Amino acid sequence: MLVLSVARTDARRLQVLSTPRTRLVLLPPEKADMMAQFYQRNRAHLSPWEPIRPAAFYREDYWHSALQEAKDLFQQQQAFKFVILHHERDDVIGVCNFTNVIHGAFKACLLGYAADKHYQGQGYMHEAIQAGIRFVFDQVGLHRVMANYIPDNTRSERLLTKLGFEREGYARRYLKINGRWQDHVLTAKLNPAMEE
Repeated sequence: MLVLSVARTDARRLQVLSTPRTRLVLLPPEKADMMAQFYQRNRAHLSPWEPIRPAAFYREDYWHSALQEAKDLFQQQQAFKFVILHHERDDVIGVCNFTNVIHGAFKACLLGYAADKHYQGQGYMHEAIQAGIRFVFDQVGLHRVMANYIPDNTRSERLLTKLGFEREGYARRYLKINGRWQDHVLTAKLNPAMEE
């Protein structure tokens, strides 16, 4: 069973989500080198599943701005862009992003994630994303988290199934990934506490 502790209960003042093996943090801009290094060492590993990135994406100055923007979006509750760190050291295991947050009657967001090649297949992402979902359900009050994957991305399919996401559709030529428009399977997970 996942044990989750939140440093603060106010969703706008979150400091860290802790699980037995990970920490989900809003990395401060002064730690931009950690994100640049994460994406540099995982460039080939992640490229089949992501848009083609400009050269600037792999530089510290890009990540300094991106981390500041992530902090601002968090405060506005428009996006929750977590960096997943190892519980005992500052190794970046991956990222877990809840973006395009819509409040009002919809109360939904999109989930995106990426894992370091050295940490995949060991359950770290499942543990961390589960904590992130619990946060957006319990602390933010969202009703639906949507996640989509390329049909031949079997790792994502298994991860989302294990997390309780259900297939809701199939979108042809949905996103331009790795230089070409690719189909995606559409899935979602609903907040069980908001049944009515």
